[in-house]
Amino acid sequence: MSPNRRTPHLHAADEPEVVRTPAVHYVSISGAGAPGTDEFYRKKASVAEVARVLDEGGSDPVVEIQYWYPAGSTPVEIADFYSVNAIPSLQYRVLALVPVSTTTDDLAAARARAASPAETDEVELFALPEQDVVQVMHHGPFADEFETLARLGEFARGLGLHRNGPHHELHLDGFTRETPQHALRTILRDPVA
Repeated sequence: MSPNRRTPHLHAADEPEVVRTPAVHYVSISGAGAPGTDEFYRKKASVAEVARVLDEGGSDPVVEIQYWYPAGSTPVEIADFYSVNAIPSLQYRVLALVPVSTTTDDLAAARARAASPAETDEVELFALPEQDVVQVMHHGPFADEFETLARLGEFARGLGLHRNGPHHELHLDGFTRETPQHALRTILRDPVA
């Protein structure tokens, strides 16, 4: 099923939907392991800081994360993404939007001005093309995403669609380890075919 509408990048309905998302450009840092570790939060803060420098001190960027499992892992669909393989085996890419005109020289200068990226972090530009996705807005704690992903997976199955790429989470509200999660909004998005 091909979606009949395009959606703005940072928008999703409260009910599952299939849409076409626009092409987007990011600054990114890759990582491995479970979300919520010190390393995860450090990389998240680093990406946000580099994006702020590129935006010349603009507003706090929306931090996005793509997740996938390494080759050889048990295949998973949308509904069971977090429940089949060991979470510490996750691979991830932390992302923040940048203008399409951002060059590698711009990125190098921003990284030099930003204090947080570790020497070992590979900070790079990354792009996603337009793509067909299923998505839904999740409200509240990350631990409750299992229920929301179950609804999204059931919706996709009903349309004969399967996950076709990394699971994508768009964290519309900034958060740290200490942030109360009851009011957080997270777009759960999966490319499909």
